Amino acid sequence: MNRTAFYNRLDETLSGIRADGLWKHEHEIDSPQSGEISLGEAGTRINLCANNYLGLADDPEVIAAAKDSMDRLGHGMASVRFICGTTDEHRLLERDIASYLGTDAAITFAACFDANGAVFEPLLGADDAIVSDSLNHASIIDGVRLSKARRYRFATRDMDDLRTQLQAARAEGSGAILIVTDGVFSMDGYLADLAPICELADDFDALVMVDDCHATGLIGRDGRGTPSHFGVTDRVDIVTSTLGKALGGAMGGFVAARQPVVDLLRQRGRPYLFSNALSPAHVGGAREAIRIARTSDERRTRLMGHAARFRTAMNDAGFTLTGADHPIIPVMFGDAKIAVAMADRLMEMGVYVTPFSYPVVPHGQARIRTQMSAALTDAQLDTAIGAFVQAADDLGVDRSAR
Repeated sequence: MNRTAFYNRLDETLSGIRADGLWKHEHEIDSPQSGEISLGEAGTRINLCANNYLGLADDPEVIAAAKDSMDRLGHGMASVRFICGTTDEHRLLERDIASYLGTDAAITFAACFDANGAVFEPLLGADDAIVSDSLNHASIIDGVRLSKARRYRFATRDMDDLRTQLQAARAEGSGAILIVTDGVFSMDGYLADLAPICELADDFDALVMVDDCHATGLIGRDGRGTPSHFGVTDRVDIVTSTLGKALGGAMGGFVAARQPVVDLLRQRGRPYLFSNALSPAHVGGAREAIRIARTSDERRTRLMGHAARFRTAMNDAGFTLTGADHPIIPVMFGDAKIAVAMADRLMEMGVYVTPFSYPVVPHGQARIRTQMSAALTDAQLDTAIGAFVQAADDLGVDRSAR
């Protein structure tokens, strides 16, 4: 294939994405993330699609801590950690994370995508096995691909299938077996069934790993995540999560685990060894966000109250929703073009939402994933609910579409 044919192929692919209604637009905002955001001359919008669960993305104390760290330590580390990119603040952040989640140690990365990309290959060999939930995040899927371990997949939250896959892994002579699951399935708003997963892990002497990006800070006692929520903190071996959602909304990810796991990742984790350390501002802001999250029951109560209020009203209005017990509330439309039309109309009506379609979700399961935040007000939620109803009526959309 020559260069011209290559670029023609790209153009055809892009044209197909547009024709199928799958094109993803990026709207420019000129304000901090909060319950309401500004799109410049286009005005403000009620924000229903940020991961800003605790409303800390524009919290003055978090911002002040980030500025203080940058004033003391500069803009960036200009190096990877083992060369000259580690400060006392990096070590303190990792201790804060480990203390918060109840693990021996923690190690930070540029993002949780990198954490999940780092964790499997150094820890598991060709004779070991990974048993992964079928709806796990793309970063887990990519990380698993980097490992030489045997791979098994079980249907989401299907404990019978998990048992079957564990039996297969043992029957094939696998050494270490690692069960890996999202703590919260972010496209659907469901929590993993961690208690029975851990029971099965005990039956087969398996390890358990949880990606808790959409739970850290907001689920469980003091926001310690899904292992805390289900009472299995001591049974989960590895937690990966993010500093880019509830914990300040900036960037950065981490692995929290026993000391030998963290030590080996520090020696062999490629995304850790070949990426710059987190900037001082990110580290300082994250430390303050963790401090606030530890004692933010009021924020968590407000967040879950918003989720219950929105879910009840949308159900009463006839919309089809998925999820439970989480502030991610997907509104299902099925057809990608309908989801896009609804999002566009809602944007015109002052509500910022994003349609999700293939390949982020399966074909025919397009949705608008709404996300609640402690930064929202009851009045903003009521306005958004009314806008959903009006937009569906304006477009002749069947609210009960699946």
